[in-house]
Amino acid sequence: FAACTPEELAALRRIVARIRLAPPRRRTRRSETARRGRVPDPRRTVRAMMRTHGDPSTLYWRRRRPRLRPLILIVDVSGSMADYSRNLVQFAYSASRATTRVEAFCFGTRLTRVTRALHRRRADDAMEQAARTVVDWEGGTRIGDSLDTFVRRFARRGVCRGGIVVICSDGLDRGDPQVLATAMERLHRLCHRLVWMNPHKGTNPDFRPNSLGMMVAAPYIDLLVSGHSLHSLEEFAALLPELS
Repeated sequence: FAACTPEELAALRRIVARIRLAPPRRRTRRSETARRGRVPDPRRTVRAMMRTHGDPSTLYWRRRRPRLRPLILIVDVSGSMADYSRNLVQFAYSASRATTRVEAFCFGTRLTRVTRALHRRRADDAMEQAARTVVDWEGGTRIGDSLDTFVRRFARRGVCRGGIVVICSDGLDRGDPQVLATAMERLHRLCHRLVWMNPHKGTNPDFRPNSLGMMVAAPYIDLLVSGHSLHSLEEFAALLPELS
């Protein structure tokens, strides 16, 4: 994204807007009827027997009902992420249009919820509303304080329970490293999978974090991916359903 011209970025945003995400599913405690399974459905089976005057006819089954896992996208919009933040927020917009169980947040020096701002029919309108909502766009970076706010105000209330949390940031934090470590440890316990999308990873399979924020957060990250190009976003969209 950093090497694209303004015309190429405009074309990329139109392509990103068409990406459709499919979050992984989990089995709930509720059940539903199924053609095959291991658990019989006695109610439907008995009703079918009553229609045949008690003669055994068809054995019906039930299975545990699947449900989409919540997807939470937390995008760094500080000055160091200026080349990538708009495209990553556009990616969050595409996710919100693909499924209803999506929460989107932006942070620089503070955390801002932009879920409602992205609920627009046109991508340009959604991006304009998100830019108005976030007051610290392309400012400083306080990852630890922002994640701590997310844990206290949202995660503890069940927003990310059983969900996939994706943090999009380069890890350049100017706050207290201990605050970041505590927030990451709590967030890792509250969600199902914790993914970190770092544009500096690029296509390097041997990438090792060299910023203080990334080194502090690394022990709590389940998956480290890149988000520097359209291809990397498409790869993550294909990988997402497998994070069950």
